[in-house]
Amino acid sequence: MAAKTFGGAVSGIDANIITIEVNVGQGTSFLMTGLPDSAGKESQQRVESALEYFGYRIPRQQVAIHLPPTDIRKEGSAYDLPIAMGILQASGQVKFPELGDYVIMGELSLDGNLRPIKGVLPIAIEARKNGFKGFILPVENAKEASIVNSLDIIGVETLQQATDFLLGKLQIEPLATDTRSVFYHSLDDIEFDFADVQGQENIKRAMEIAATGGHNVIMIGPPEAGKTILAKCFPYILPPLTLVEALETTKIHSVAGKLGRNGSLLANRPFRSPHHTISDTALVGGAGNPRPGEISLAHNGVLFLDELPEFKGTGLEVMCQVLKEPSLTISRAKAPAHFPANFMLIASMNPCPCGYYTHPEKECVCGPGIVQQYLNEVSVPLLDRIDLHVEVTPVKFEEMTSTRKTESSKEIRERVIQGRERQKERFKDNPEVFYNALMPSHMVKQICHINEAGKVLLKTAMKRLGLSARAYDRILKVARTIADISGSEKIKIEHLAEAIQYRSLDRDSWAG
Repeated sequence: MAAKTFGGAVSGIDANIITIEVNVGQGTSFLMTGLPDSAGKESQQRVESALEYFGYRIPRQQVAIHLPPTDIRKEGSAYDLPIAMGILQASGQVKFPELGDYVIMGELSLDGNLRPIKGVLPIAIEARKNGFKGFILPVENAKEASIVNSLDIIGVETLQQATDFLLGKLQIEPLATDTRSVFYHSLDDIEFDFADVQGQENIKRAMEIAATGGHNVIMIGPPEAGKTILAKCFPYILPPLTLVEALETTKIHSVAGKLGRNGSLLANRPFRSPHHTISDTALVGGAGNPRPGEISLAHNGVLFLDELPEFKGTGLEVMCQVLKEPSLTISRAKAPAHFPANFMLIASMNPCPCGYYTHPEKECVCGPGIVQQYLNEVSVPLLDRIDLHVEVTPVKFEEMTSTRKTESSKEIRERVIQGRERQKERFKDNPEVFYNALMPSHMVKQICHINEAGKVLLKTAMKRLGLSARAYDRILKVARTIADISGSEKIKIEHLAEAIQYRSLDRDSWAG
């Protein structure tokens, strides 16, 4: 006798509906086909123990399980529950009248309890798209799946609860979430506020410029200067996520298993801060069945790389390409996996190995040429994609103890939003350009006009400061953003002068 249940398999950040076909016939073996991985093949022991715990059994006959389509790899133990339900149906122990109306997923423990799984949100989206009535899954994943409306989300704790529900013996109210209400209620939650950071007004100003124009930033300064806390405040001055952005971001975190138990729609922009010992695969993404890395987990948010020269060069080179084209394709023999990776990069570094090259009070102990050698650890292609180089100095005692009120992140965000609106209007006919940082060179020439006085200033600055040719376009982009913040239609000489100071690492004399 044969039975069919349905589950889901995640590929990239999307899912496919999987059929679980179970047939009980002559023989004594337990067979599983359809490209399951080792964890899937081990399901026999988990399923058999869980069934016996509730008084059921695996029949002492041949149990054949097939998981089509066969060109999609089925990863993990999340197929335990649909396999168990299919065995009960195929062996005639239970008759489920609505088994085919639901997508069913869940890992079984040996006592029949259900453990949470990854990738619930994209599976729920695909289930609704394919017209299923509902989704039966572990109760800890129910809140995450309930983001998807028009789909009955049935959270269960055990195999017995799932069985009783499908038999009509147990009434479980589908979990429903008012996604829009939850999302908009959480938009103004600010964990790290610039109002709590004393001093560093020039760095806050640079952060505001970066947020408005979508410019990547590198902060150079000694230890304990406040680089990390400034970076953590940065996501909260960016414009709030839209509902579409929030859904896409949540899908990525769902696939990676980062939402945690009872996770729901992400309302704040992600902030990812991997340690410099991270592997290339963890940073970029990949593995056998590709999973998103840190650069995709930072999608629609911020990737903070502290101690930038300490990161492996191979991973950073891949990231350079992603900064140019904000998406990532990981190729595998069976099928490529596509991950979005539209993030803002905030990097920080010490000015030298000892950390005190630019310190106003402590003396640098690095030998001749060591500073330049340290800076050379950051590749030129990566620096080419960073518009603002900001020097950070330690906060003075007077500033730390000051009771003067400083601007909050919310106040700064309002100006950022206004600046973004001006850019949105400017680039309305260029769908691939959203803000100033994305302007290609030909567009910079068309949009970033400067008068004769500005040309003289820029020429003088490039000559006296020894600025490289690559700094030219970036100075004009940043100047255009500064003009947008001030509400000016034209780039004025003061906007240009401020932009010039944000090219520290391009100066020939910076490393001595």
